[in-house]
Amino acid sequence: MNELLHEAAARAARYLENLGERSVAPTPEGLAGLDRFSEPLPAHPSDPQEVLALLDDYGSPGSMGVAGPRFYGFVIGGSLPAALAANWLAGAWDQNVGLTLASPVGSRLEEVALGWLLELLGLPPESGAGFVTGATVANFTALAAARHAVLKQAGWDVEADGLFGAPPITVIVGEDAHTTLFKSLGMLGLGRSRVVRVPVDGQGRMLADKLPPISGPTIICVQAGNVNTGAFDPIRAICEKAHAAGAWVHVDGAFGLWAAVAPGRAYLVDGLELADSWATDAHKWLNVPYDSGLAFSRDREALRAAMSVSASYLPEGARREPSNFTPELSRRARGVEVWAALRSLGREGLAELVERNCRQATRFAEGLKAAGYVILNEVVLNQVLVKFGDPATTMQVVKAVQEEGTCWAGGSVWQGHTAMRISVSSWATTDADVERSLEAMIRVAGQIRKKK
Repeated sequence: MNELLHEAAARAARYLENLGERSVAPTPEGLAGLDRFSEPLPAHPSDPQEVLALLDDYGSPGSMGVAGPRFYGFVIGGSLPAALAANWLAGAWDQNVGLTLASPVGSRLEEVALGWLLELLGLPPESGAGFVTGATVANFTALAAARHAVLKQAGWDVEADGLFGAPPITVIVGEDAHTTLFKSLGMLGLGRSRVVRVPVDGQGRMLADKLPPISGPTIICVQAGNVNTGAFDPIRAICEKAHAAGAWVHVDGAFGLWAAVAPGRAYLVDGLELADSWATDAHKWLNVPYDSGLAFSRDREALRAAMSVSASYLPEGARREPSNFTPELSRRARGVEVWAALRSLGREGLAELVERNCRQATRFAEGLKAAGYVILNEVVLNQVLVKFGDPATTMQVVKAVQEEGTCWAGGSVWQGHTAMRISVSSWATTDADVERSLEAMIRVAGQIRKKK
């Protein structure tokens, strides 16, 4: 075991050391090598070192360089050194953090990390929270608490009696709400299509003055950080209207919630603390390994009621039991790497990371605009939308930039405009990486323009 783990560490270190110079997307040869894994199930045991070698020799070249400094796709951050190392150690611990008794260290680190997060994000200190897989399940978990609370207010126990015969719940969302929010609503039995959609402005911000009349059990879902533009719904104005009518406000803040930690960006989340629940993804901007979502609920007991589990063989002590705040019972010790990331960065380091990525996004927008290309959004956070001409030309540039290999950014369609979407959210991205990426984008786009 000792020799195998040392070899795994050496191979992983070599992989990370070379990421800065390799093509961000796997080469055709790297993709072809993945065919090596398509083999019949072995009849006999294999040497673990052989298994590791196969993974590295054929798997590493077929991987996307997400952990490197020039990956700008899907709002995916890299993994901080301390968080990655903590992930490895936690893997060796092999903890199941469903119960405090099963993992005293995992449970305690969750408690500490959650306290730090509530302070950093400016959320109510009495809030309950759970570590889940990602923003989709974080939305699901927080909305389950919302469903419990609004139906309890109407005299209905949804966990005991289900939704059959329950008072109907009105769900209000912005016209440009993220697709995973609708998935969460569907899983909760609230429906993907029966929502009330509120018009948005040119940046995707919900228009608070267009909210419909609110009555009965109601959940309003607002967005902190539009996945295309980075824009924020007017959280304060919506919360004030919603709470005056007794509605619950949920914030989908997969990456935008982290703006709260940066003094220069905190104005974007004005009123965040007034909401009732929040969802975010720690991988996106806290830069911890996958998977690591976070669900928060001001009403701690509502979250507990929606998620709790009990059985005669499941002991419950005096401390917080993690499984009472998440959909899973058995799960890995996600809180260990969240704790490590926060402990290594501190308040100032995390603020600097967010501010730097936002400044780098602004530099992308300025450089591309100066080269003659159209920036479609107000760059208030870490998202840039740029079009290089008509839709076909823009997608041709996106594909060519991906294949050129210096950096990677994806395509999107925003309010009828086809664009390249650049998301800057990695601790590893330096200003030099931005300049190198800009040069590649402008050079590739120029080559395509000359051919037209």
